[in-house]
Amino acid sequence: MSENTFTMLDGNAAAPTPIKPWSPVLVPREVIDREIERLASMPLPEDGRRATLIVHPSCTDGSMGFAPGVDVTISVMKPGEVTRALMRNSNQVEFCIRGSGVVSVGQQEKELSKWGVLSIPSMQAYYHRNTGNELWVRITYSNAPLLRKLAVHWINYEQDVAERDIQASSRGLDDGYNRKNAPDVVISEDGARLRGYEYLTDIEVVENRPLVWPWENVVEMLTRQEGDGKRNIILLYNPATERRNGTTHSFFATMFSHPAGKPARKIGRGHKHSSVAINYHFTGHGKSIVDGVEIPWKAGDLLLSGPSWSEHAHYYDEEPTFILTIQDHPLHIGMESLIWQERMDGPILNLGSETGQKGYVGPRIAG
Repeated sequence: MSENTFTMLDGNAAAPTPIKPWSPVLVPREVIDREIERLASMPLPEDGRRATLIVHPSCTDGSMGFAPGVDVTISVMKPGEVTRALMRNSNQVEFCIRGSGVVSVGQQEKELSKWGVLSIPSMQAYYHRNTGNELWVRITYSNAPLLRKLAVHWINYEQDVAERDIQASSRGLDDGYNRKNAPDVVISEDGARLRGYEYLTDIEVVENRPLVWPWENVVEMLTRQEGDGKRNIILLYNPATERRNGTTHSFFATMFSHPAGKPARKIGRGHKHSSVAINYHFTGHGKSIVDGVEIPWKAGDLLLSGPSWSEHAHYYDEEPTFILTIQDHPLHIGMESLIWQERMDGPILNLGSETGQKGYVGPRIAG
């Protein structure tokens, strides 16, 4: 090559600069309902998937995110319909907002019904089957936009993928060269080590199974009456995520409850975190204040409620309110980038890398 195909920039380009989060975006229930009707009326696609991605206006790079690194998809199936099996290296959280059906993931089948949540691990073939007698509608969240930005989002139909013989990659080789027998030498009192290549390719496996959190089980832990001693917010935890406390390795899902008759919280300062937050309000109504912008919402509205490092707070009227929140919190823990500021006059904490905050049982809710 005779000409450079790269660019050299002044090192000051990496100097401190303000974070510029995407703006909050509200997708009203009426718009979602119209899209559900449109999808239900269209001819069945060849692969059985009637689906629409909701894309943020600031997403102009083709990654198709509702937030940076996160996509949101509305999927609709009629009774008896079955989708073609897919494999992809992105992970997913599904939330059922109408109907019921069965999701086949790997060798397992999981029933998913209204307000239930399902995790779909990466690289496990999956398909959906509407076993009910009405439309089955799901909202799905995935880390595909992040992988698209990294140019590594792999997706294919299962039937087009060669049979995965895991042993074939090592056939004819001496399997004595593995992680258990590789060099692993401590070279300093601080813990620095030298390890063999085997550690890079023969990685310890943590089984990650598809999991379902049925609504009837989740709601039993949520407060529904002021003073009942139950929690306002509960994490849907997948043990495979270990200390990252996720529903998948990329996201946590939480369920929030504001019980009927509980007095509205006074307007005050919010909190901030580097993880993005997306709220689906499936009952109730209220408002969110994001970087000073007031956004009213009601049941059935989807809201990018906490764009990364935006100050945000949520307020609820005196009626029962349930909210599903998705955050890419576990991803940030793995990258050591989860910064969190609970009080605007308080410290910025690097959660997972230093002592975290104690005394809270919810956002700005003391125990």
